[in-house]
Amino acid sequence: MKPIIFFSLFVLMSSCVNNSSAPVYPSTLKQPVIEDHFGTEVVDNYRWLEDDNSEETADWVVAQNDVTFDYLKKIPFRSQMKERLEKLWNYEKLGAPFKEGNHTYYYKNDGLQNQYVVYREDAEGNSEVFLDPNKFSEDGTVSLGGLSFTKDGRKAAYSISEGGSDWRKVIVLDVESKVIIEDTIVDVKFSGISWKNNEGFFYSSYDKPEGSELSEMTDQHKLFYHKLGTPQDQDELIFGGTEAQKHRYIGGEVTDDGRYLFISASKSTSGNVMFLKDLENPLSPLVAVDEDYSSDSYVLDSRDDLFYIVSNKNAPNQKVVTATAQKPQEAYWVDFIPETEHVLSPSSGGGYFFARYMIDATSKVYQFDSNGKNLGEIALPGIGTAGGWSGDRDDEVLYYSFTNYHTPGVIYAFAPKTQTSKKYWSPSIDFNADEYESNQVFYTSKDGTKVPMIITHKKGIAYNGKNPTILYGYGGFNISLTPSFSIQNAVWMEQGGVYAVPNLRGGGEYGKAWHIAGTQMQKQNVFDDFIAAAEYLIDNQITSSDYLAIQGGSNGGLLVGATMTQRPDLVKVALPAVGVLDMLRYHTFTAGAGWAYDYGTAEDSKEMFDYLLGYSPVHNVKPGTSYPATLVTTGDHDDRVVPAHSFKFAAELQDKQSGANPVMIRIETNAGHGAGTPVSKRIEQAADIYGFTLFNMGYKVLPELSNDKLKK
Repeated sequence: MKPIIFFSLFVLMSSCVNNSSAPVYPSTLKQPVIEDHFGTEVVDNYRWLEDDNSEETADWVVAQNDVTFDYLKKIPFRSQMKERLEKLWNYEKLGAPFKEGNHTYYYKNDGLQNQYVVYREDAEGNSEVFLDPNKFSEDGTVSLGGLSFTKDGRKAAYSISEGGSDWRKVIVLDVESKVIIEDTIVDVKFSGISWKNNEGFFYSSYDKPEGSELSEMTDQHKLFYHKLGTPQDQDELIFGGTEAQKHRYIGGEVTDDGRYLFISASKSTSGNVMFLKDLENPLSPLVAVDEDYSSDSYVLDSRDDLFYIVSNKNAPNQKVVTATAQKPQEAYWVDFIPETEHVLSPSSGGGYFFARYMIDATSKVYQFDSNGKNLGEIALPGIGTAGGWSGDRDDEVLYYSFTNYHTPGVIYAFAPKTQTSKKYWSPSIDFNADEYESNQVFYTSKDGTKVPMIITHKKGIAYNGKNPTILYGYGGFNISLTPSFSIQNAVWMEQGGVYAVPNLRGGGEYGKAWHIAGTQMQKQNVFDDFIAAAEYLIDNQITSSDYLAIQGGSNGGLLVGATMTQRPDLVKVALPAVGVLDMLRYHTFTAGAGWAYDYGTAEDSKEMFDYLLGYSPVHNVKPGTSYPATLVTTGDHDDRVVPAHSFKFAAELQDKQSGANPVMIRIETNAGHGAGTPVSKRIEQAADIYGFTLFNMGYKVLPELSNDKLKK
């Protein structure tokens, strides 16, 4: 496939066609690149925006941001929205404590700190700061990635992300003195840190690309072992690096006793093979535990030579099995917690196992003993999402959290021997959850499939078709959207807004079959589910097209892009964030080829190419169409879904938009895909997104902040 590039054709785009009231957008150069796919020629006018190292792309980013922020600052209630977000955000937030060595650790944010701080407490209850990521950089854009301790708790290794990049550095500390004891390990990506006793640790990475580290393909992951006291260039390659071991994602996990290493290797985001190595014998071979890429398996816990493995092998909703070091293969697995009709997410701690089931996207939890006996259901505080119950085998207290769309997260202490819970910590926040309600409905998608959706808003609002509503979705990669509290959404609902979340196909809410039903040649099911959710909200007078916004990030950004190009009449506002929007080229950037399990690629077959071309947002923007008011958001350091997706989509929309609705792109500088984004930036982003949304729905004031009703 050889591109034909016409460098001689320079077409400048300016404001929207025949629309003097629309914003005047920066001129964007067209340099057509024509590629032949199975006999079909495809024109890519904005390929040059993929070059994140070029001055031309940098200038385009500046010019677009100038126009966008000039527009946003004219929204009359933008500053009020930001002030309310800051006020509501400013409360103490706490993570569940965990014990390492002689200390108990916990994450805490005083309120508006850009990053959570890691504290520790000794046996006498004396507390001190262990790690403060807010001191990693002045602007808070260097964040803490992972933190891993040796079994005795005397050493720790932590990873940092700079500017939101997935590339990490690993730093090793002596825990007591907090002194750095090793040279920094660099160029680590998509990796955990798993210690081998106190001697060293396993980590994963790719070779650094020769071109842009933010966009060049990285498709051969490797597992290394770093021995303390040795330079990184002497780290031992454990797995990967050969054609026979070529995988896009590889991870290593050492059992608690330090005896065994489990290696997981994947070619895509679903399906893995697993190997076992006896670390006490340096010459021991890698033993294949599971060589079936069609299923997912991982080790949950171990007790000497007995392993507890979670797998969806012949169990789409997952099960827990046991296996021995002597016979770890799938043929010898014994069911420990069998598969049920509901999706299982297990954990272990205190010598027990906990089976968390997802029932219509909400949690129900059962406790099991070490023999696999079901000890009964754990009473939860309500209907929502619960998670936790993890710890060492000898822990007498475990912790779990509970939340839903209108209830801020609360932490509970759980005594596994007596199966009793008590509240450990609850937030002091200026938000009255009792004034809000969540209701789950089931609506019918285009092909007759029943899809659940949770709708949250103030109690007593009238369903009159005029409620400003955000419909949020994802629908991919076996990821489940379960109820959780968000400060941004709380502020939205304070303004009389409705927040609706459907559990679309492609997600994991109903197991593997639900996931598969939204992949590759069935991806349109996801968009149909989302469109049907919007139609349900409109048909039931919860909102109307003039008051409806659609929102999603990453794969959810694709969802928004596909929905707005297929049904531009359906909604008033579209909010695609860090989206996968060029479906013909996504697999050519960074680790994007690993997403082919969900999407397929344009190189697979003519049938797959035609299908992708049929919904790819970048390729389905049509001239003369009135698209919703659109605020595309991305980060210039996003090396997971490269910003070129968003750049090209925004350029296409600005060129072809025929209506008066604005099409803007907000590009956060020194920011990535989202993880580790400083609180200050998150508040600014939320104020701009929700300000843009309400403003384009016609609102001029904020009701709760002006002590007045919404006015048009």
